[in-house]
Amino acid sequence: MSKVYRIGIIGCGGIANGKHMPALKNQPNAEMVAFCDIIEERAHEAASKFGAPGAKVYSDYKQLLADTTLDIVHICTPNDSHADITVDALESGKHVMCEKPMAKTAADARRMVEAAKRTGKKLTIGYQNRFRADSQYLKKVCEEGELGEIYYAKAHAIRRRAVPTWGVFLDEEKQGGGPLIDIGTHALDLTLWMMDNYKPKAVLGTAFHKLSKKANAANAWGSWDPEKFTVEDSAFGMITMQNGATIVLESSWAINMLQTGEAKTTLCGTEGGADMWDGLRINGEKHSRLFMNEIQLDAKGVDFYEGNGESPADLEARLWLEAIDKDLEPVVTPEQACVVSEILEAIYESSRTGKAVYFE
Repeated sequence: MSKVYRIGIIGCGGIANGKHMPALKNQPNAEMVAFCDIIEERAHEAASKFGAPGAKVYSDYKQLLADTTLDIVHICTPNDSHADITVDALESGKHVMCEKPMAKTAADARRMVEAAKRTGKKLTIGYQNRFRADSQYLKKVCEEGELGEIYYAKAHAIRRRAVPTWGVFLDEEKQGGGPLIDIGTHALDLTLWMMDNYKPKAVLGTAFHKLSKKANAANAWGSWDPEKFTVEDSAFGMITMQNGATIVLESSWAINMLQTGEAKTTLCGTEGGADMWDGLRINGEKHSRLFMNEIQLDAKGVDFYEGNGESPADLEARLWLEAIDKDLEPVVTPEQACVVSEILEAIYESSRTGKAVYFE
């Protein structure tokens, strides 16, 4: 890639500092030249640490979008602002990577898809777990048909006690929900992607507010304030697809369960199965005997050497820029991410009404 892409960052908080900006800094064909945050000091700090010489700082994202020299915008803001900023960015002529989930509501997600189609600009969503070594390997296994028809799957996003107590994570108005929309979205995206199945038929779900009411609770980041915990502490859904396949989605920030893990999937097919509970394991039957293979993913060649594998965040950034440069479809398409948002919203709706939600 000969072109160096000029990138603006909107939202300079945790996910921008933890993933987007370090990964972009590692790409030789990217330079971050504009930073925006409603807390301008954070934008200045980001520009100082990650910005190109002369990088500009804003507190109003619309002023950043007015810069016609920008090629790409990364949106790392709370969920309720994803849609408006994305649509404005696409209409201003920028390609957009928006952090997950795609939007707070399914209607907003569809609005983002329509804007990408209307403007002809590329849009992707930050589902970085697709770019892990185990995910990349399992996707090849699925694409090559080794598991056969995948008719049953589980999407896992379980924390025993790890409620994020900072920012707006506990604010339903800003986020649209709790663990389901925060980490359940990763597990569901991963599962649908492996199955290559984006046609839901019906959803039945339940969201719980059980442990969120406990004061002085054990928690990885310190006790939460029950009065501010307005989102669910756990949520579960059963999704049936048009072809009859079934997915069970489990998500929690706080639950009395010992088997925990995030962004994991279990797949059951007619020719074999796979899970991510103890590394990546492929199981099946051969010569009238059952087998289970553990896949080595650490790239070790000699003792004391781990290999030079690309991090998931770096791979995500590199392939995103490559999709723009070569006019390819992004690894995560907006249409795929929109289906994830539609299913998540259906789980919340089913929990509220006590009824199944059917898709047309």
